Amino acid sequence: MSTHSTISPAIYYWGTPVVLVTTTNEDGTPNIGPISSAFWLGNRCMLGLESNSQTTINMLRTKQCVLNLPSDDMIATVNALARTTGTIIVPDIKISLGYRYEKDKFSVAGLTPQPSDLVAPPRIQECPAQMEAELAGVHEMMSSLPGEAKGFTLAVEVRVLRTHVVRALRLPGHENRIDPDAWRPMIMNFQHLYGLKSGKPEVSALASIEEELYRLPAEHLGH
Repeated sequence: MSTHSTISPAIYYWGTPVVLVTTTNEDGTPNIGPISSAFWLGNRCMLGLESNSQTTINMLRTKQCVLNLPSDDMIATVNALARTTGTIIVPDIKISLGYRYEKDKFSVAGLTPQPSDLVAPPRIQECPAQMEAELAGVHEMMSSLPGEAKGFTLAVEVRVLRTHVVRALRLPGHENRIDPDAWRPMIMNFQHLYGLKSGKPEVSALASIEEELYRLPAEHLGH
């Protein structure tokens, strides 16, 4: 029987799908925010976002976004976006992690904007699954953290309005089902990018960032 030992990870990315969130900037141009903190229940999705990211700022202002899911053969695309931000004044924390400002993320990543049906932000044509969504709720996380860390992280709930998938993903004989054997999502596993089917790790631009740089200040729980 294996023996457990106690550790204190700086991050807890046990394996979640990568999502490319498109939103609309104040000047009407599109932004792409790659994230890996997302889960779905019914037609709702909960997104873990930094409060000062351009994606969050845009979503709180417009109440709209598109959740674009890249397949596991789009590693180069995600790496091209990994250390970019749509925020003109790059926050100090992102500067320390090697981020840079990029106005046109579609061009940087070689992606194609595709008009949405119900929301203003465009879909990403190269992504095999796309979900148009609207803001449903905002929940502050880690409110007990001290100083500037308080309110830094938000759990943003969105409601999926319309889902688009390529024909190859549809389960034969069913109108509204996805073929799980055809869907190959990209998974972020402790900053490394994996393909669900192959199981082989791919080179990730984020993996070169020291995990300890993500550690938040300790909470004072009074124990």
